Amino acid sequence: MNVLQKLRIDPFLVILITVVIIASFFPCEGEAKKWFQYLTTAAIALLFFMHGVKLSRSAILSGIGHWRLHLVIFTSTFILFPTLGMGLSFIVPEWMSPTVYMGFLYLCALPATVQSAIAFTSVAGGNVAAAICSASASSLLGVFLSPLLVGFLIQQTHEGGIHTDTWKAIKDIILQLMVPFIAGHLSRPLIASWVERHKKLVNMTDRSSILLVVYVAFSEAVVEGIWHKVDAYSLLMIGIVCCILLAVVLVMNVYSSRLLGFSKEDEITIVFCGSKKSLANGVPMANVLFPASMVGMMLLPLMIFHQIQLMVCAVLAQHYAQRLRAKKAE
Repeated sequence: MNVLQKLRIDPFLVILITVVIIASFFPCEGEAKKWFQYLTTAAIALLFFMHGVKLSRSAILSGIGHWRLHLVIFTSTFILFPTLGMGLSFIVPEWMSPTVYMGFLYLCALPATVQSAIAFTSVAGGNVAAAICSASASSLLGVFLSPLLVGFLIQQTHEGGIHTDTWKAIKDIILQLMVPFIAGHLSRPLIASWVERHKKLVNMTDRSSILLVVYVAFSEAVVEGIWHKVDAYSLLMIGIVCCILLAVVLVMNVYSSRLLGFSKEDEITIVFCGSKKSLANGVPMANVLFPASMVGMMLLPLMIFHQIQLMVCAVLAQHYAQRLRAKKAE
């Protein structure tokens, strides 16, 4: 664990990679596949039910008045990222296959993370109340905006192979994700204290749900021959493009927050909430939006970007924190 911390590698990513390896050698097929799919549907519903329970209205209301900050963050999440994603089309198919590129378009359409964005904002000394409000609202908006953005981006790039019925996708997402979320939030007065007392168990349930979805998705992808389509060069290109994408967004968020006259605390919030993409929302949403045979491939850029954003933002948060301590010392 200490080695992982020194290398700034998320232990959950190691488990995620292990699940992908297991799916590569032992994919679920036949009758077992059917039962795993039922289990996956139930796990996703439980995941979003717990998201609803954990969402605190008081925390959101405490930061909701900072509308200029939220507008900048939402612009970064739902306009800047998709625009950059469309701009990547020039490297297709010379440096990146059309299918992998679709995975990047999906990544760019996703909402921000909640937990890590708030955690990094807190470590760096940013506006935590605004971060809670913005990250939570982004997660909610993403349920409706992300399917629309995915449909729009795929249509605009004229890439074949993936067809999404946007309105059907939204209906499925409302039924499979939003309804459990609302049910969880409405039941918050009854079970919030229990959830608070058993945080470790709840977090384990959340992560187990994601791992189950990834196992089923990659099992289908392996059966469809994913490792014949994605080689070491493709993985390297995905990593490089993820680094470039994150760097551009971070730089633009820093300079836009300064040009607009935000305080250092608000700048930190914009940087960390406006540069994140949610693995927790992205994995189950992909399971609803795309054919089963495509989900594994679509998740590759997201999984790699997730780890890179954690590593980079951990370093960046420490940098902000050190500057804040030095300023206070002066």
